[in-house]
Amino acid sequence: MTKTLIEELPKIVSEGRREAQAIIERLSSGTHLGLQTNKLVLPSKSASGFWEGQMPTIPNAFNSAIGESQWMNRLIYGDNMLVIQALLSGDQQSGLPSLRGKVDLIYIDPPFDSKADYRTKINLPNINIEQKPTVIEQFAYADTWGEGTVSYLKMLYPRLLLMKELLSDKGSIYVHIDWHVGAYVKVILDDIFGKKNFRNEIIWSYGKMASSTNKFICNHDVILFYTKSDDYYFQVIKKKLDKPVRRLARVLVNGVLKNARNADGSLKYVDITEKIIDDNWGDIPRVMAASPEFIGYATQKPEGIIERAVLASCPPEGLVCDFFGGSGTTAAAAEKLGRRWITCDIGKPASLVMRKRLIDQNVKPFLYQSIGDYQREAFTSNKLIKRIGDLSQIILGLYGAIPFTPEQTTYRNVGYLKGTRTLVLADSPNKLTTASSIKRAVEMKATFLGGNWDKVIVLGWNFAFDISQAIAQYKDSKVEVLVIPPDLLEKLQNKGYEKLLKEKSIRFSTLQYLQINPVRVKENGENDEIDISLKNYVLLSPDNIPLDEKDKEKLQIILREDPLALIEYWSVDPDYDGKTFRSTWQDYRENTDNDNDPLHCIYSAKLTRPHKEHRSICIKAVDVFGFESQVVENI
Repeated sequence: MTKTLIEELPKIVSEGRREAQAIIERLSSGTHLGLQTNKLVLPSKSASGFWEGQMPTIPNAFNSAIGESQWMNRLIYGDNMLVIQALLSGDQQSGLPSLRGKVDLIYIDPPFDSKADYRTKINLPNINIEQKPTVIEQFAYADTWGEGTVSYLKMLYPRLLLMKELLSDKGSIYVHIDWHVGAYVKVILDDIFGKKNFRNEIIWSYGKMASSTNKFICNHDVILFYTKSDDYYFQVIKKKLDKPVRRLARVLVNGVLKNARNADGSLKYVDITEKIIDDNWGDIPRVMAASPEFIGYATQKPEGIIERAVLASCPPEGLVCDFFGGSGTTAAAAEKLGRRWITCDIGKPASLVMRKRLIDQNVKPFLYQSIGDYQREAFTSNKLIKRIGDLSQIILGLYGAIPFTPEQTTYRNVGYLKGTRTLVLADSPNKLTTASSIKRAVEMKATFLGGNWDKVIVLGWNFAFDISQAIAQYKDSKVEVLVIPPDLLEKLQNKGYEKLLKEKSIRFSTLQYLQINPVRVKENGENDEIDISLKNYVLLSPDNIPLDEKDKEKLQIILREDPLALIEYWSVDPDYDGKTFRSTWQDYRENTDNDNDPLHCIYSAKLTRPHKEHRSICIKAVDVFGFESQVVENI
């Protein structure tokens, strides 16, 4: 008989504690997760100019050693469980000290809706399409909601335990939830933070227009406010009233509250001009389409909610973290209030939305990062993978490669093409294929089973920002990178391996790439005038993209007629050092400061920089699906 949720709770708690404790022990032993810096974002929206402030010193181990490091806010793409671990351990390479016990405020809004459609709507010229979640996102959602509330609480419990480790002794956490799971989440928060540290159940009444015939209309969310200890930071928040309210003045006389009187004995009145904010936040409206902060993100929350939490529970220049970043409201609010911030999300669309929102807000320079060359392997518990066996072996078979026997190698994801000296490597759907993956492929070409392989083919699902640079770096090493169709798991589930093998319908396509026109540099006195323009964007196959068939057909039209319309965001580093990309200039769709066309970027940039005899210019582009491309020109 199926266990009830109450019966499942002890198991959820014990397993969550074990998972969190194992992570803490692993971090204590010196095993660290790194953060890769994709770029230093220097917000600038001007078409004629670029970042004009002082170039910040990027934090790193060397700077820290000589006392010149400075804090930098961070937007991190990746699984929040891995991000939290990286923050706990610290990352010497990117200059991040361990933040264990150093975070002042955590606000999270973990969405709960097992039946939600997590497609991203993309508006292109004359065409609208819907992108399905990436493979990594699909498995994250399956882990979170596969068993409904049970798996949701299993996901949340160890993360909350690790978040508690990040909080300072004076720190607070606000957990924003709706009516589906509020009672259960409060139970586990009581267990983790202690019932005595529960401060408020805040009610946010959002004034939703709705109708219901079989129950009362659901018209509020709950925000559960906990602290790490009794000695916590808190400032009373007051709000000015629209008009003063006249009330009788009261005084305490011998312990009794009495009406105050004037010198002539008449009752004394006072005008009340402000009120103390209580736990009923009904004065903050939802974000509607007409709101200035509206960005079209499905679960976007109003900045007023986070601003209130920050003012109450984070000291000036304190640190705020949000591990379900979504539309970036927490980072946006923290920035406006002068607090430091870190935010993350596992969704590529969310990461892109946040980046554009922060640039629009003209925030201080921040780092855009991702988890280093490690991703959590989640397939041991996945029912689909158990049914179809070893996924890497299946991928190799569908490509036409023959796996090596266990006697030849312990690697299960390596095969070869019959009658050739070509190695084939199949990456996991829950892993990013990165520059390190390409480097390993090059090494295996020379050493695997005696070496002397002519070529290596890497089959990947998800690709890190540095993949195009790595492909260019190793272009003479006979390593080819191909994309595994993102809907392959769905096809395996529907048709089965044998039928797909017989049909030979699975196509592995090459990655997208950006083409630019020759960069023109004109010396003008002590400066160089640099003219950069985009030429073309090549997305060789819509099969790379998780789309329905009808939307793949629409995409083909764009590829033929207007391929540069797929560029969502592009940026330039005119002084690229080969290590850290500094987005000194950028433009993106919906930035109408540069033109009046919200569906296209502008495709040229004119920059003026101090003269150099030799200059390396790097151009990065992100398409509407979140894929990144990079071009480096040496002048």
